[in-house]
Amino acid sequence: MKQLVSVVIPIFNEAQSLPELTAQLDQVFMGLPNVESEIIYINDGSTDNSRQVLREIKKHNSKIKIINLRRNIGKATALNLGFKKAAGSVIVTMDGDLQDGPENLPVMLAKLSEGFDLVVGWKKRRFDPWGKTIPSKAFNFFVSKVARVSLHDVNSGFKVMRQEAIKELHLYGELHRFIPILIAKRGYSVTEIEVLHHPRKYGRSKYGWDRLIKGFFDFLTVMFLDTYGQKPLHFFGIIGGLSILIGLIFSIYLSILHFQGESIGQRPLLIFAVLLILAGLQLLSTGLVAEMLISKTRDDKLPIDDED
Repeated sequence: MKQLVSVVIPIFNEAQSLPELTAQLDQVFMGLPNVESEIIYINDGSTDNSRQVLREIKKHNSKIKIINLRRNIGKATALNLGFKKAAGSVIVTMDGDLQDGPENLPVMLAKLSEGFDLVVGWKKRRFDPWGKTIPSKAFNFFVSKVARVSLHDVNSGFKVMRQEAIKELHLYGELHRFIPILIAKRGYSVTEIEVLHHPRKYGRSKYGWDRLIKGFFDFLTVMFLDTYGQKPLHFFGIIGGLSILIGLIFSIYLSILHFQGESIGQRPLLIFAVLLILAGLQLLSTGLVAEMLISKTRDDKLPIDDED
């Protein structure tokens, strides 16, 4: 029985690349006799003629699936839509600008068959301007060290993964950059393999410094959810407890002054102490409510591999 591979490609204004990319993918999969393929294009609100080009391609290729969005919603959410539509047991993600070479797929699929759940394409030699490569390398180094995931190119868009490893993820913002981390934290095996990278042939890069900044804050979200996502009271409880403790210390100090005959009613420290105690109680309450909400889904998120 042939294995079905779903190639999920979000695009934004890549009309010129689409016919060539589709032809390259078809040629690669023709050389894989034990593999069937489908190509899912998510047209993320393109303002060029990508919609028309995709429609023409689909007329001559039954393997093509298309999702057209009325407006640009971002790569992470577009990938989510593609994952939901994908029918394959293996999912490939790649960019639609021809820089991710489809000729790398046989090697990546072979690596996946060794027992890994996710194979990341490491673009060791990149054909991008220095304004993109240098920040990307610095970001990758920082993320891999902090998250303790040994990858050179964490945010590479070129990936091959098993469907079960991705189905639990809900991507938004810039979280698509951290798919390897999100998957690894769930107990799945992640590796990387060096792939060929090509210069951009058409159009221009959509990369900007704002994406790097947004990516940093989304990385903080990933680390916070990994550390406290299943135990929110630990986070809110520690901060709330410290707030109450400091407030009580100030209150005891003011009480001593009061019994010594000093007036404390007009002291700003009194108001500050009361606010600290109230804030601490509120944080503790928030943690308890979060624990109640998490408890309803905690068992559903356990990393169970199989059961006999």
